Amino acid sequence: MTLRLVDVTVTLHGRVLVGPVNAVVAPGEVLVVTGPSGCGKSSLLQALAGLAAPPLQASGGLWLDDLPLHTLPVEARRLGLMFQDDLLFPHLTALDNLLFAVPAGWRAERVARAEAALAEAGLSAHAAKRPHQLSGGQRQRVALLRTLLAAPRALLLDEPFSRLDVSLRAAMRALVWQTLARHGLPAVLVTHDPADIPPGAQVLALPDLGPDFHGGPDA
Repeated sequence: MTLRLVDVTVTLHGRVLVGPVNAVVAPGEVLVVTGPSGCGKSSLLQALAGLAAPPLQASGGLWLDDLPLHTLPVEARRLGLMFQDDLLFPHLTALDNLLFAVPAGWRAERVARAEAALAEAGLSAHAAKRPHQLSGGQRQRVALLRTLLAAPRALLLDEPFSRLDVSLRAAMRALVWQTLARHGLPAVLVTHDPADIPPGAQVLALPDLGPDFHGGPDA
């Protein structure tokens, strides 16, 4: 499915922070949003997810093929979100974290889906471990699997590699790009790091807005 941003604009206290943004993101492709701190990168992602709250306001359209996502509540948009922190439930095992995302059904079927996902990511041996027992790269892989098991229509990625050691970033980037291509998911990625930009990606570079906006929501 193709994701389309049509005149997406984000305002802060009534002043334009970002936009209007127009872009078409094909299945498996990535729109990368870059720019200095305070320019509204994460605010744009919040707007796309339907999470903008006063003093932020969003306008414009977000379409997935012919489906107007901007008219739907957050839970109905089915957009997968990944952040700097993995946001795994600390009291649950890796397997149980995945089960939290698997759609309702017979438990045996849900467990089988979660176990298959762990196996595909090379994490079967870690199924019974809790997040504090996993490495940073393993936690991010579990977070990615949990996002995908919820059957998202598209992914919104907010600096998902920034907390990883340099040695892990390249492998995690490759895994995410391969996953997007395999599942045909369009994605919007916010990043400060040029190394995060995949080959052939569209890049939206937001300008520095100056000190007037630096006290507002990040970036």
